[in-house]
Amino acid sequence: MLRPLVVGCVLVLASLQTAVAGTVELVRGEDQVQVLIDGQEFTVFHFAKSQPKPYFSPVRAADGAIVTRPLDDPNDKDHPHHKGIWNSIDEVNGNKHWAEKQKIVTQSVELPITSGPFARLKAVNHWNNDAGEPVLVETAVVDIHSNRLMVFDFTLEKAKEDVVFEDTKEGLFGVRLATSMREKAGLGGLIVDSEGRQTMKNAWGQRSRWVDYSGPVDGKTYGIAIFDSPENFRPSRYHVRDYGLFSISPFGEGAYQNDKEAAQHVHLNAEHPSLKLRYGLYVHGGDVTTGRVNDVYSLFLGMK
Repeated sequence: MLRPLVVGCVLVLASLQTAVAGTVELVRGEDQVQVLIDGQEFTVFHFAKSQPKPYFSPVRAADGAIVTRPLDDPNDKDHPHHKGIWNSIDEVNGNKHWAEKQKIVTQSVELPITSGPFARLKAVNHWNNDAGEPVLVETAVVDIHSNRLMVFDFTLEKAKEDVVFEDTKEGLFGVRLATSMREKAGLGGLIVDSEGRQTMKNAWGQRSRWVDYSGPVDGKTYGIAIFDSPENFRPSRYHVRDYGLFSISPFGEGAYQNDKEAAQHVHLNAEHPSLKLRYGLYVHGGDVTTGRVNDVYSLFLGMK
């Protein structure tokens, strides 16, 4: 499971693995997969063909607190397309999957590893155009670990025609945090990245190894961190907002720097028909320090 790492990380990783020992279990239903950690629900993967896209919701901390915005939160109704944890982006051959103008339809769901210290889910999704024809085929492999680290490996492959990912900030891999955790709520929500930058103003649009977003739910502090991988074709930038949106994307070099000249469109064609992306998402109690975000990032780096 782990690659060889520098000696300085070995003891940290060993201690983390011992501390997070537990059992993850996947329970399949007709159009959803429930994820249990030590018998308690962590999250649910929803993949009904009737919905605009697949997503994980709700997402819970170890004590059961929900750290994602409920889909029907009456006090937080902006951006209804922000659903739990999801993967989508606008401007894929002009299609706007992030805004749910066109659908992402799940074709198959497999559970290669259903129980153990981690479990694995594999979904194949068609990113369709208005005619219901696939423009892009996404294969998503998700490893869910008992410490609430989720590792996402995405393969994006052109269907029939060549594909262009245009430059946009509306994407890619994201989560919508619980309303009370938002920086905008003024209750102690904190955005901080691996370079020490804090607040939306300083972290938005930046490249960073990771960004953590923490805040209160019912008086206790929880956080969600998103990890970039050095294996990706270019470093990603973070679309992290004070109103609770938190996402990462490699497709907005111009948009995230407010510089159209910096735009770098990405093409899938006969010579390069697909690309792979790898991200981590870690749900923890406490803030970035007590949640040991940097240590868990080191653990993420060592995973196959």
